[in-house]
Amino acid sequence: MAVIHRTTVKPTKLELLTAWLPTRPWYAGSPAPELTKAGGFRLDDPNGEVGIEFMIVNDASGPHPATYLVPLTYRAAPLGGTDHALVGTMEHGVLGPRWAYDGCHDPVFVAQSAALIDGRAEPQAQSVSDTPDREITRSHTAPAPVPTAFTTARDTARATELTAGDGTLLRLHRLLTPAPGDGAPLPPTAAGHVAGPWHQPDGSRARGVFAVLHTGARD
Repeated sequence: MAVIHRTTVKPTKLELLTAWLPTRPWYAGSPAPELTKAGGFRLDDPNGEVGIEFMIVNDASGPHPATYLVPLTYRAAPLGGTDHALVGTMEHGVLGPRWAYDGCHDPVFVAQSAALIDGRAEPQAQSVSDTPDREITRSHTAPAPVPTAFTTARDTARATELTAGDGTLLRLHRLLTPAPGDGAPLPPTAAGHVAGPWHQPDGSRARGVFAVLHTGARD
């Protein structure tokens, strides 16, 4: 179980993301993001080594406010071969130096995201220890288990696509779109999903799809 420490982190996560987000192909704001926390949730690492967070941020810097999904992992040492995925380093008041990575390139994040869709991992509250987040929903309709290893991660204009050796694709929506009403419509080829709520820049509450699993023909 991940323990949430009430302590300082320097630089803050938002400060790290302010420098990192403009380097992403799916970022649509100005070169100087104006970020606020909008929501998110966590997953536990079964080995208790890696922090896993689905972080959601609002950005008011562009011509239109935007909301981004930023999966992050936090490690006590660098993850070999993933310098391209490093968001930045920070000093945690309890845990010491931490390396923050784009979770889409971290095998622990990928494996636990697969477990979440499969129903083998339980979403946890973002800021409270040992508290399930009941507002996060998931589904899995394919007969085969979700692969726990994806060989490639490719950024598009709105998403990051993880592809497994058998062709399974997990698409994480980076630029979030509120679903109409309280629903979360899925494409017809979806074999699984993760959805949840966040707070929009105007303070209103929204809900939408964070990730979609495809195992066959894709839209």
